[in-house]
Amino acid sequence: MSAINSISSRNYLLFLIIFITTGCAEKATTHAFLNEVPPTEIELSHIHSQPLPVDADSLSKIIKPETVTYVTAWDRLFSLYALPEIDNARIEHEVQRYLKHPKYLAKIQRRAAPYLHFIIDEIESKQIPGELALLPVVESAFLPHAYSRSKASGLWQFIPSTGRLFGLKQNWWYDGRRDVYTSTQAATSYLKQLSQTFDGNWFLALASYNAGKGNIRKAIRKNKKKNLATDYWSLPLRQETKNYIPRLLAISKIFANAEKYNIPLLEIPNEPHFTVVNTHSQMDLSLAAEMAKTPLNEFFILNPAFKRGSTDPDGPFHLLVHTDKAEHFKTELAKTLKRDRIKWRRHQIKSGENLGSIAKRYKTTVNALLKGNHLANTNIRAGKHLLIPSLLATPSKSINKQLYTVKKGDTFWDIARQFDVRSQDIALWNNISLNKILQPGQKLIIKEG
Repeated sequence: MSAINSISSRNYLLFLIIFITTGCAEKATTHAFLNEVPPTEIELSHIHSQPLPVDADSLSKIIKPETVTYVTAWDRLFSLYALPEIDNARIEHEVQRYLKHPKYLAKIQRRAAPYLHFIIDEIESKQIPGELALLPVVESAFLPHAYSRSKASGLWQFIPSTGRLFGLKQNWWYDGRRDVYTSTQAATSYLKQLSQTFDGNWFLALASYNAGKGNIRKAIRKNKKKNLATDYWSLPLRQETKNYIPRLLAISKIFANAEKYNIPLLEIPNEPHFTVVNTHSQMDLSLAAEMAKTPLNEFFILNPAFKRGSTDPDGPFHLLVHTDKAEHFKTELAKTLKRDRIKWRRHQIKSGENLGSIAKRYKTTVNALLKGNHLANTNIRAGKHLLIPSLLATPSKSINKQLYTVKKGDTFWDIARQFDVRSQDIALWNNISLNKILQPGQKLIIKEG
């Protein structure tokens, strides 16, 4: 009996420690959020937080977390929301702007469908707020080919230097910033790194993702000198960065409360849409699409990083293949010799030709010719033959142009939503600044594909 009492006492004591520790963790998390949000401007409605145990190893032996199965990717995504839900005029303004364009909200869901499950996987593995899975809505409208005036590219809009810093290769063949697989891994790593830089303050981390760490630190120093608050909402930032977080919070709020806002949610299953397959060699993309039993245009939706008709001869060699076609693709790939995975044509070298001129003629590179023909150097002789990779151009959409007459009250954002393009693109097509006030009657070039 005394032994039983002793065990019961120990269990009770352990339960008490867990209960007290969990309560402290919840209070600490709430306190951190309250420091981020200025109480004079907004109110906290409720906060998602996950208590952190004192000793995860010992607790894991006692408490087995319940496994939750989510039918849709949306349900799983909403369960990972972790940013504070706040009432703020800037957020509500963006909510109303989005709600004016239900067709746009439907279209970005369709664009997100092939990528969302994988993005959520990366968000969950990095243990960062689920709302960040929707950042591509703000960055690129979920267009993997999106390109900005500042030379940012891809779903996550990496500029060239930051992309290279996070291992995203960029050359004549391939742009890793447009690779959904590698750029998502890079972006989630970068965002987590930024949160650590700003001591877990996600609003400052997100602001620095948009404007750069240096600019956010400069704004903080400026406010400190004036004895002003240094939270995101109080900083003197450019308009794009002021709108950036309210737009993310707005779109997150709309999708999480779709029924309330009368916005239909596209049924996106909580299962992988694609499988990553390593070909271990250069691969003709039209042949790969054929092996994957996928139309070439659809194949490029999953593999937008490749700028030519084949993968880079130096890699990476991974391809994204529809999950239900992956086994068939692997079987066909195993049956195909590496030398047969590229379509070649024979060229007889003429007098006066060199590898540079031949590469230019066939829209390839000297390096591709060297590798494809196993040449030690660029010395070639007239009368000999070269194998030329037949590089098909990446399928391009037909572009229609039209003139739009600006109406009273129109903004870049409103026009962009109307035509399902980006504000930055409108400014780029018309060679004007995004900060320029549009005048009624003004003509704007709009390109639609």
